[in-house]
Amino acid sequence: MSPESTPAIEVRELRKVYGDKPAVDGLNLRVERGCFFGFLGPNGAGKTTTIRMLMGLAPPTSGEIEILGRRMPEEAISIKARIGLVPDDTLLFDHLTGGEFVEFVGRMYGLGRPRSRARTAELMQLFELDGAGRKLIGEYSKGMRKRVAMAAALIHRPDIYLLDEPFEGVDAVGARLMKDILLDQVRQGATIFLTSHVLEVVERLCDRVAIINQGRLVVDGALESLRAGSETLEDIFVRVVGGPAHTSESLDWL
Repeated sequence: MSPESTPAIEVRELRKVYGDKPAVDGLNLRVERGCFFGFLGPNGAGKTTTIRMLMGLAPPTSGEIEILGRRMPEEAISIKARIGLVPDDTLLFDHLTGGEFVEFVGRMYGLGRPRSRARTAELMQLFELDGAGRKLIGEYSKGMRKRVAMAAALIHRPDIYLLDEPFEGVDAVGARLMKDILLDQVRQGATIFLTSHVLEVVERLCDRVAIINQGRLVVDGALESLRAGSETLEDIFVRVVGGPAHTSESLDWL
């Protein structure tokens, strides 16, 4: 099988155990190249742990990971060179400016200084961060931090984007810009692996979704094939994960 015919991401029987509690428990997942893939689940379901394992930041307890036909962690360096990451906790360097951070990331991915500097200037303008001047990232709002993280993820034009809650804290204009950029990247052949609690966004963007609960995969498929009648993605999510046991109607005072 040629490398280009392999899926973008494939995991088999992936497990991550902390103490005696599995955060991810026997996950099997296949994401084809050029797919906008939504990876969903309730809080604590194992989404961020899965992304950390895909990035090589957390070693799996057991199981196999292949990205772009290469095995993680054996070929971690070559894999990471082709990934753009927007982490949930936006781990940025607070004592750098946004431009300094993005340029630094470009250099880390092997871009020469002139190219990294030029792309940084273009990205800072695109994300409307060029007006921040010498303001340090530590002084940025959460939305600004997300935009800087997205700019850094784009600078080396990766083949795969791993995005953990990328729109959290971003205003409507910034979120629209980010969505348009990501959709354009998919049209150019990139693969996007997205987690988000905003199901309406996932429903508009994603070709395919998977839902995990308590570390286990409970749904995986094209959105249209998962619907029962006129169900929304939120309806599907609540149906497979389980809705709240109580509502406000059960509280006399509410």
